[in-house]
Amino acid sequence: MALPKIDMPIYQCDLPSTGKKIRFRPFTVKEEKILLTARETEDIEQMLIAIRQILSNCLIDTKIETLTSFDIEYLLIQIRSKSVDNKVSFEVKDPDTDETVKLELDLSKVEVQRSPEHNNKIKVSDEYTIFLKYPTIESVGKITEDLTEKKPDADNTYRIISACLDKLASKDEVYNFKDFSQKEVEEFLESLHADTVKSIKKFFDTMPKIRHEMKYKNSKGDEKTFVIEGTRSFFI
Repeated sequence: MALPKIDMPIYQCDLPSTGKKIRFRPFTVKEEKILLTARETEDIEQMLIAIRQILSNCLIDTKIETLTSFDIEYLLIQIRSKSVDNKVSFEVKDPDTDETVKLELDLSKVEVQRSPEHNNKIKVSDEYTIFLKYPTIESVGKITEDLTEKKPDADNTYRIISACLDKLASKDEVYNFKDFSQKEVEEFLESLHADTVKSIKKFFDTMPKIRHEMKYKNSKGDEKTFVIEGTRSFFI
């Protein structure tokens, strides 16, 4: 006689990028093993592989390829909070005293932060406007591969930008960047004015993200702040 399969509870939350309802289940011992193994490697590429596997297993009727980077960070926190506990205890080193400080994070208080200066429309000229899209787990993975290959910083910057170019539009024409080769897109980027590239970079700097500050006092009595930010923080 086969052992029975235990039904898992189903939860839902709003996707930060679109407001769409997303259904998910908690992770099991199987996903917890994937998580722990990736954390032990301290390798960002292995962590991304683990994230992809956990989300693929736990999300219901959702394609992870379409999720933005901050969607992924938010969903990981939601799944973690429903799988184990809202409270996460961990240790950090105070930079001034080098002492170990114990902290406890309440996941229910971690939210997506949005900047009022954020804008995905970049004016190139009086005629044309660039529309940007958010990085997905696919583009983040490709960028990570480039970083591990130790390509020049300038190359990596342009690859990050090119991965998030959506379309170039005027009143009469629309050019989808996906219809052009990587070389053509990079040549287009190189032809842009420095101020336009600066505006594009601001899109990334002000992009919605998971960020949470935790206050504590060190042994000297100084008030310090530890910041939880980005996908890597999920592995604490």
